[in-house]
Amino acid sequence: MKLLRRFGVEALGWLLVVVGIAALVLPGPGLLALFAGMALLSTQYEWAERRLEPVKRAALRTAADGVATVPRIVASCLGAVALAAVGVVWGLHPPSPSWWPLPEKYWLLGGWGTGATLIASALIAAATIVYSVRNFRGKSEAEQERVIDAAVEPD
Repeated sequence: MKLLRRFGVEALGWLLVVVGIAALVLPGPGLLALFAGMALLSTQYEWAERRLEPVKRAALRTAADGVATVPRIVASCLGAVALAAVGVVWGLHPPSPSWWPLPEKYWLLGGWGTGATLIASALIAAATIVYSVRNFRGKSEAEQERVIDAAVEPD
């Protein structure tokens, strides 16, 4: 059973890494999938854990910085809403505009599959904003560092 669990964790970790790398150039949450894959692999491999810790620390520091001011929070929320709106439009697949130089079949490729990944990315962004506000907004630099340390090194 332990071997089966290890195989499942490794297979899912590597799958997420590959999907994350692909989604860096395709629509979707590429960095998040890549991070999730590395997080799973870090439970099995020390090399993955060493590479994940500085990335996690930098991501949390960026999350803290992103909610430092109200305009940043508003801009982040507007970005998430815009991303969801683009996903809906992409899924509805309106006709191509007159300025589109290619045939109609190349306009908004992917339909609802692409639209759904954009909407999922917007939901993940919204959840990240909520997490950041709850954990970092209004806290001193030292308190923020304690939260980051606890998240990076939960031992």
